[in-house]
Amino acid sequence: MAEKIRFYMDEHVPSAVTAGLRLRGVDVLTAQEAGMLEAPDKDHLALAASQSRVVSTQDADFLRLHAEGSSRAGIAYVHQQSAVGRVVRVLMLIYQVLEPEDMQNHVEFL
Repeated sequence: MAEKIRFYMDEHVPSAVTAGLRLRGVDVLTAQEAGMLEAPDKDHLALAASQSRVVSTQDADFLRLHAEGSSRAGIAYVHQQSAVGRVVRVLMLIYQVLEPEDMQNHVEFL
């Protein structure tokens, strides 16, 4: 069986998104759970990469860091006006269709 994508939610992603993914059996770690509140964005990316987790974020600063080569495990960028249900559906699509290596050094715009 292929390895599944695991997500790391930065502190700006609504907790309802995390709850929705967990209800569907997805492995999710939040910045809060990791003790990373208010940590620099580079540290979030480093933690996610060390655990092979795709960063889900609404912070455009992560896109700049990606352009600099700092997002090894990948980023799922969520526009700030996105509804929670839509975000959960699109992250589930990523989870169901892609494998971790598909997201390496890649950004998916939701």
